[in-house]
Amino acid sequence: MPLSESPRTPAARLAALREAMHENAVDAWWLPSSDPHSSEYLPEHWQGRAWLSGFDGSVGTLVVTQQAAGLWVDSRYWVQAEQQLAGSGIELMKLQPGQAQRPMQWLAEQLPAGATVGFDGAVVSAASVRQLETHLAPKAIRWEGHRDLLDTIWPDRPALPEAPVRAHPRAYVDTARRDKLAALREEMAAQGADTHLVSTLDDIAWLTNLRGADVDFNPVFLSHLLVEATRATLFVAPDKLDDALVGELADDGIEVADYALVAERLAGLSVDARLLIDPARVSLALTEAVPAGEAVVEAMQPSTLAKSRKSDRDIAHVRHAMEEDGAALCAFFAWLEDALASDETVTELDVDERITAERARRDGFVSRSFATIAAFNANGALPHYHATPAAHSVIEGDGLLLIDSGAQYLGGTTDITRVVPVGEIDAAHRRDFTRVLKGTIALSRAPFPRGIPSPQLDAIARAPLWAAGLDYGHGTGHGVGYFLNVHEGPQVIAWYASSTPQTAMQPGMITSIEPGVYRPGQWGVRIENLVVNRPAEASEFGDFLRFETLTLCPIDTRALDMSRLDDTEVEWLNAYHDEVRRRLMPKVDGEARDWLEQRTAPIAR
Repeated sequence: MPLSESPRTPAARLAALREAMHENAVDAWWLPSSDPHSSEYLPEHWQGRAWLSGFDGSVGTLVVTQQAAGLWVDSRYWVQAEQQLAGSGIELMKLQPGQAQRPMQWLAEQLPAGATVGFDGAVVSAASVRQLETHLAPKAIRWEGHRDLLDTIWPDRPALPEAPVRAHPRAYVDTARRDKLAALREEMAAQGADTHLVSTLDDIAWLTNLRGADVDFNPVFLSHLLVEATRATLFVAPDKLDDALVGELADDGIEVADYALVAERLAGLSVDARLLIDPARVSLALTEAVPAGEAVVEAMQPSTLAKSRKSDRDIAHVRHAMEEDGAALCAFFAWLEDALASDETVTELDVDERITAERARRDGFVSRSFATIAAFNANGALPHYHATPAAHSVIEGDGLLLIDSGAQYLGGTTDITRVVPVGEIDAAHRRDFTRVLKGTIALSRAPFPRGIPSPQLDAIARAPLWAAGLDYGHGTGHGVGYFLNVHEGPQVIAWYASSTPQTAMQPGMITSIEPGVYRPGQWGVRIENLVVNRPAEASEFGDFLRFETLTLCPIDTRALDMSRLDDTEVEWLNAYHDEVRRRLMPKVDGEARDWLEQRTAPIAR
């Protein structure tokens, strides 16, 4: 029976879900962090896992049976989840690298033969359901994905967002949408398809040269795109596009239809159509809408790779965005050091507010690209720590302050982590800081063969840490969009990721380099820059690539143990700081200029 008001606590919500499961003959409910578009950051309407469990981290899988409930998260979220799950009746399940399917295995272990697992097929990808089937089939456990039980227990569920859609200004667009669609159709034809469904929001925004604000931090909008041989249809909520923009899309062969009609259009496809879908990026509900017997081609959607390869003009815009971002950071760090030296009260919340305010003054700024992580001492040991008004630290005394932040500019997306010494730091702080920097430098300056699977580069950054018996539980690098998602594929630098052909490193890809060390209850160190793949030398052994470092912000040499750097590492750091100083000096003045000059001064062993 639907509830008239929402249960007030996670424990009460869990009880309501179990009642709904009983009424619908479902023995277990599977609730990953997902929406119909395979998004990382979800509109509130699809944040059911957070609403139900109380855990508000960006990634986690909740599984509920009548007897037990578990939330699976990786090491970035263990401390946060343990705190937020207290009293909920939900057990923290710690995921190790490479264990993404562990919740599915747990279901198969816990349920009796012939049981039923339920989930909302509108927010689970077809590929995920196939993985689930492989675990459930040996015990003849069934699945049912045609209803969303949260609708029956969440009466005040947030509505879908209604932010307007706008064109990405032409000054920042290198390739017209008409040309992108033409190139996409060529790739479709090469794979034997004449129709293609795209549901991932960053791909749609990139293909159409449109941007929105339906999702926190990512300038995207809720939509689906169906590309056919001679036309394309953008399924988006009515009134999100003005008449002029609808007309521009029509001129480029894109008609606009209601967001809710995509399944109906799929069901009405011609029996002669050959539909290309990426089962990892299309929901089960939409794949089931395709008529039985329809010819379906399954492959990675071509736009994912095309989008990752930024053009030279795109990269030029990104360089400008990095200069604006770096100038903002100079102003911020100059303020921070002065405030701390003057014994002003500065909290982690103040860091977020001030760093965002400085960025907002810069040319082309749109928004943050993710929630700022300002983490002092022990909080820095939590890779995805987030200060709140109810729980945050004052930055006082001695230790390390880790700041991971980023912004969306019309000409690019930024993501940077720096660590600042506060008061007096000791030899242990310096050892960790220097080892992490050695990892950042090692990968930043490493040439590599074009086409190498990106996960294979991970060991280069970890080697200086492994040599000291240290490691970290997250990946070393993620792809970054062009005024799009701060996390974008297909490339990822993480040893536990699959080394598939899709992860091959190609020119124009922008990726982060961010090794770290985390000492629970003490401190954390992470040093992150964004880099772009550029052509290097070619030889009889093939073409090689190298990284160009895009991020422009000094690395605090006050935290170094100089005895642990060799001459080539000192040379790299001095050259980097020389580039930072040269590029940013024309954009800063006053205290920010003085700070930049001081923090980029050459060092010697």
